[in-house]
Amino acid sequence: MNPADLPLAEFDADSPALIDPGTPALTEPLPPRVVMCFFPEVVAGLAASHGARRIGSFSRELGRHEIYLVHHDETPLAVLHPGVGAPLAVLHLERAIAAGARAVVACGGAGAVAPELALGHIVVPDAAVRDEGTSFHYAPPSRLIRADAEAVATVVDVLDRHEIPRTVGTTWTTDAPYRETVEKIKARRAEGCVTVEMEAAAFIAVAAFRRIRFAQLLYAGDDVSGQAWDERRWTTSRARPQLLDLALETARRLPV
Repeated sequence: MNPADLPLAEFDADSPALIDPGTPALTEPLPPRVVMCFFPEVVAGLAASHGARRIGSFSRELGRHEIYLVHHDETPLAVLHPGVGAPLAVLHLERAIAAGARAVVACGGAGAVAPELALGHIVVPDAAVRDEGTSFHYAPPSRLIRADAEAVATVVDVLDRHEIPRTVGTTWTTDAPYRETVEKIKARRAEGCVTVEMEAAAFIAVAAFRRIRFAQLLYAGDDVSGQAWDERRWTTSRARPQLLDLALETARRLPV
């Protein structure tokens, strides 16, 4: 089959969508700066750690993720868990944009494709290999999609100000974590991927399509670079609360 015949190659930029994203239920307007945090224990502890208050939630069908308001240097920001996987995470992102989000920063974990990435090492994606489906509904077909260069530079500047080591590079976005085969991992590493995750390519595509600012911080979690998977107890990494604070600072500095 010719790849051009696949439905995912049928990007339609001009025809209006039949359904527009609705807004989540809110008790007050959503701030224009939003952080999507993939760490449930960090989000659940926001009241204690950042004096957050709940201002709304998404529908039960979308997992009823709560939306919190926090302040960073007196700037209001919303924080929410977007759900795992590009389709669900983009549903939450779209509704946040519909409610007024104009600068969004995501923070999460990723598998280490590059063997030199130690647990907790921070990665800033400047491009993503599109091995998922959602991004193809927001951008023309391509193998690679590039992140907003100015937003990436903002993340890097924040990390440099705190003297935090980081890697800027390409991430591999996949819909199928149980099909990250040994040979495919080798191939992705050969084309320059340093991490693998499930949302970045879609986030980048949506942000460009909706014309908002977007940046992402990842930390190296489990190691998929060898012949056997090394889980490395990645969900217990101390990088998780740190990444939220770095994401808040980055979101505060992005223009809206």
